Amino acid sequence: MKAVLFDLDGTLIDTAADFIRIIQNMCREKGCKVVAGDLIRTQVSEGARAMVKLVYPELDVTDEVFLAHRQRFLDIYGADIAVDTDLFEGMYPLLAELEAANIPWGIVTNKPRWLSEALLEALNLTQRCSVLVCPEDVTHTKPDPEPMYLAAKQIAIAPEDCIYVGDHPRDIDAGRAAKMYTILAAYGYLPLAHKDDLTAWQADCIVNTVAELQQQIRQLVLTAHT
Repeated sequence: MKAVLFDLDGTLIDTAADFIRIIQNMCREKGCKVVAGDLIRTQVSEGARAMVKLVYPELDVTDEVFLAHRQRFLDIYGADIAVDTDLFEGMYPLLAELEAANIPWGIVTNKPRWLSEALLEALNLTQRCSVLVCPEDVTHTKPDPEPMYLAAKQIAIAPEDCIYVGDHPRDIDAGRAAKMYTILAAYGYLPLAHKDDLTAWQADCIVNTVAELQQQIRQLVLTAHT
């Protein structure tokens, strides 16, 4: 293959600890039972709304009060975006190996651009990342393939020559729809409703560790270059 594209949270970068810290602090401020970290982790890939809903289950997500809490959550997160966040263990060597082989890597995420850019800057990845596609860049977000097509276009590589790695069904659906080679990152933030039968996601490959991911990418890249 000629390029590797990643989902962001739960695939490339382990952001859960910062989300857990913020949500649990919001629980303490509210005076309610503190939500378990493992449960928060399963909601990270579902976005801010799902995480804040853990603190305020009694509020409708369209309610102005709920939206205010959601915005406060985002503001707190944006102000300290990488306190306990880093790449998943083993991901730094993988990115370095791709760069050494002149294989571009990039990100296709449903995370807002202002947060995605701040996170990449905090981890010194901005200049290394060949493409970043966020919701603001497209009309339809994942699971629609539009973001995948845009990312491939921006790096001038055909979608079918790209690998896409993600930890949510919408990641795999979007990658498959764009005819990319899809890898399910089972080490990531698998949503509770979809984690029982990972084969049902119909990914081309399932990896349980970053080491397995690195091995799989090596095989695919080497195959494409021989």
